[in-house]
Parts: sequence; C-alpha cells; structure tokens
Amino acid sequence: MRNIWTIAKREYENYFNSPLAYVVAFAILLPSGIYFSLILLSSAQSAFMGGGGAPDGTPTNWLFVFLMVFLSPALTMRLLSDEARMGTLELMLTAPIRDFELVAGKWLGAMMFVLSIALVTLIFPIILENLVTPGIDWKLMIASYIGLILVCAAMLALGVGISALFTNQFAAYFVTLGLFFFLWFMISLPVQFLQSGGEFLNYLSLSYHFAQNINNGSMTLAGITYYLSLTALGLFIGTTAIEIRRWR
Repeated sequence: MRNIWTIAKREYENYFNSPLAYVVAFAILLPSGIYFSLILLSSAQSAFMGGGGAPDGTPTNWLFVFLMVFLSPALTMRLLSDEARMGTLELMLTAPIRDFELVAGKWLGAMMFVLSIALVTLIFPIILENLVTPGIDWKLMIASYIGLILVCAAMLALGVGISALFTNQFAAYFVTLGLFFFLWFMISLPVQFLQSGGEFLNYLSLSYHFAQNINNGSMTLAGITYYLSLTALGLFIGTTAIEIRRWR
C-alpha cells in the first residue's frame, strides 16, 4: 500500500507540472460553469413566469461524466505507455515493487486529480443550497457524486490498462477514446431494434447506469457492480500487460 501511495502522489504532482492537465481541468470546469449558469437562468425565468420547479445540480455532474469520455484518455494515455517508450518502465520493474502496485498507483494518481476537479464543482450545489428554499436534496446530490466517482474510476482504470499495452501515447489515446465512444454511444443503439436482449446491452452501456439510475438518486447494485467490475478489469489488464513486459 505504501508503494501505491508513493506512486500515486508522484503522478498527482506531475499532473500539475503538465499543461495538458490544466487544459483538461479548463475543458471540464468552463462548460460546467456555463451549463450551471444556464440552469439558474432557466429556473429564474420559469419562477418569474409563475411555474417550474427548483433548479437541480445533477445535470452538471452528467456533463462532467460526458466530458470525461473524451478527456480521460488524455489523462491516462502517457501513464504507462510513456514509461515504456522512454525505457523508464524497465527501471521501475527492477525496483522492489509489484506490478499491481505500479498500475494501481498510476490509476490512483489520475483519480486524485479528477477528484480535485470534482471538488471544485461542489460550489454548484452549495450555491443552489443558498438559493433554494428549504434547500436542495443532498441525498440526491451525494448519490450523483458517488456515481460520478464510480464512472470516472472505471474510465481511468480502463485507460491505464490500455496505456500499458502501448509504447505510443497517441495510440493509447485513440484506442481508449474508441472504446469509451463504443461503450457510451454505440453499444445500446441496437436496443430500439431488438425485441429481446436489450436489457443486456443497456447493462453494458457506460452511460445507462449513471444517467438512468445513479444520477437520479437510485443507487442500484447492478450499476455499482458494473462500474467496479470495469475498474477491476482495467487494473487487471494493466497488471497483466506489465507482467508480460517483465518476462519478455
């Protein structure tokens, strides 16, 4: 555990030395801020016209997760592929560290960076809490943030796993992006044309459990299991790829 934390801390600090990390943070926080402002404006107009409900902060979390489909590959593409390209991976493998600890440390460092961005977005529900009487539904918001963490954990783990398969970070980026695009958009498209089997395709969809259940306050066991399974799969792929490199 100590090795995992040491690697994670180093990777977390490295993000703040990279302009790419600031670009990713900007690409998430700016659209989220604009979207949140539009939600407030729409709610204010509805209230002025004598209708509409209280504003809801969960749509900004959905936007956060949606943007991560395109941005998380940029956060993970270099984590292990760059180490392999520069030859530093071989040096790390000679250190007294397990393959899983290396992969998990890289993943945890990326996860800590994403959580730092998510912490900034907490200002949105705090603002709503002060604007809405008697206050927002914090149980709903907590469920939404738990879902956000689960989805991001799965994406980053898969990204790290794919990064371990390549020595070219751009190849790792596009393969990861292609996988996320398929799991988010494409896998559930045939559901509307199928008379049976649609439930299984929805279960495999990266967006379904979050958008339809967790982000609406319904913490289903199926959704939690799905995202944790993807996280474990990504870490397993990364660990296996490192083990293969070690024994080549």
